[in-house]
Order: sequence, then structure tokens, then C-alpha cells
Amino acid sequence: MSQSVFLTGATGFVGGAVMRRLVADGVRVTAAVRNESDAINEDVDVVQFDSFDDANWRESLVGVDSVIHCAARVHVMSDTEVDPLAAFRKVNVEGTLNLAEQAVRAGVRRFVFISSIKVNGEGTRSGKPYAADDTPAPSDPYGVSKLEAEQGLLALAGRTAMEVVIIRPVLVYGPGVKANFLNMMRWLDKGIPLPFGAIDNRRSLVALDNLVDLIITAINHPAAANQIFLISDGEDLSTTQLLRRTAAALGKNARLLPVPSWMLSSAAKLVGKDALSQRLCGSLQVDIQKTRTLLQWNPPVSVNDALKTVATQYMSDKKQ
Repeated sequence: MSQSVFLTGATGFVGGAVMRRLVADGVRVTAAVRNESDAINEDVDVVQFDSFDDANWRESLVGVDSVIHCAARVHVMSDTEVDPLAAFRKVNVEGTLNLAEQAVRAGVRRFVFISSIKVNGEGTRSGKPYAADDTPAPSDPYGVSKLEAEQGLLALAGRTAMEVVIIRPVLVYGPGVKANFLNMMRWLDKGIPLPFGAIDNRRSLVALDNLVDLIITAINHPAAANQIFLISDGEDLSTTQLLRRTAAALGKNARLLPVPSWMLSSAAKLVGKDALSQRLCGSLQVDIQKTRTLLQWNPPVSVNDALKTVATQYMSDKKQ
């Protein structure tokens, strides 16, 4: 039976990958975009909007089976907003619930919401991973806004016929990845010595293909209704291990200096880079047992294969 999906964030890193997978699977896709983009597949219907929090989606949602909501005001390291929480709420809470309430009125069966592990918190003790049903403890405006959106969606599901599925990804990497992961590949590619050879933390990551696969599973799986799921590759790595494996995928030797983690953390605090220090030296692990058990789902792509895919794309882009 053919399906119709309404997708937000289709020009983004995750949403774009979801769009490509849906089209490949023969699903009819309507993509909500702020601006026209060559990134949108020609087989996709496009609807443009100006402001997400008060957009009128009524006509675009007619006949839609499922909504996949990837769009968001994303976390940034140095936010220039006078009131960051209000800015996050406008898009991530008001915009999400505006779309969801219109989806209910249109008779949409299921709403898949891409949230964030930041709803759980910023870090874990080694060997003590977050679980999907842990009490949330967001510590920044972005995480707070994602939690409030989740709560609003679950309340909506509780009083209507529309089912909600919430997915909280950890750090996502894949072809086209930006920010710190891209910088890491550049450093390794250039052979720059890095002081990260003695970090014994544990970080959960998720390959883009694995996240997309779970999102597609969440559209139809009966057991996914009104549930929260965490996702990772199922293998946690230290920063040191990640650097070595990424270097190997690039065909390079990682030049890592064994500087103790406490020394790196102390230096980071001196220059006001506590958040970066947490990402490099701290642990953040998730337990995906609920995802595995309830959905009979396992990550289809291994860490090494995913890193190889990212590295191949990086090297290809570098030649252009």
C-alpha cells in the first residue's frame, strides 16, 4: 500500500537523508521548506513557509499518513539571542505543536518527532548510560525546548487518535557532516598532532544511515506508538578510539599525544571552553535495549563501515 509522508527539515543533514530514503522506498513525500533548494528531490512535492510557529499546513496535510518532523532551531555553541529559551520555544515548541495540532485535524495517523539526547542531560558516568524512560534533566535552553515539545506531543496523543513517536539521537555523523566532526577529520587528514591520546571516556554516536533506518521503522511499527526511543550505533567509543578509527578510515595515522584528561579539562576551563572539554573528555552513553527489544531493531551499519563512508565522502569532496 502506498504511503504519504509530510517531512520537515528536508534540506538539513538528517531530513535530507530521510527524504532520499523515502523516495527510494517509493513513498510519496511532501517537504516543507523555508526556501527553494536544489537539495530537494524532483520527485518530492514542496510547500514553502515563512514562519514555522504559525504556518498554515492544512492543505498540505490532506491525505498524509505520517509526519516526520526533523526541522528545529538547533543548538549552537555561542547563541547571540537575548533570550535563547524564548527563541528555542518559538520554533521547537510552538512550531512543533502547531504542526501536530493541524496534523490531528487532518487525520494524520502518526507523528514522528526527532528530539535530542540533550533532553536526558549533558553527560553520564562511565558505565551508567541514559535509558529512554529515565527522568529528563535538560540543562540548556535547547534541551528544555525539546522536552517541552515532547511533553506537548504526548499530551496531544493522549487525547486524540494520532500516535506520536519520539526519537532522541546522540551525535549524528555521516557523509556531509559539519562542525566538530568535520574539523576532526581535517586535523587527522593533515596529520596535526592532537593531545587526545589518553582519554578513557565513553561516547555513544549514531551513523546517519542508522538513524534514518530507525525513523523509517518508526513510521509503521505498531509497538512504536506513543513511545520514546534512544538510538546509537550500539558500540561506545572513547575520544581516543574515535580518532584512531576515523584516521584509519581516512588511510592516515593518528598522531595522538597522551595528555591526561584532567590536564585537558583544566586547560579548557582556563580559556572558557568547558562545554568543548565535556564533549572531548566526558562520557555520554545511551542504552538502546528498549529500541532493540520493542521494535526488533538493530543498527544495520557498523561503526567502522559508517566511518569509512564518511571518510570516502570527505576525500571526494576535498578533490573538488
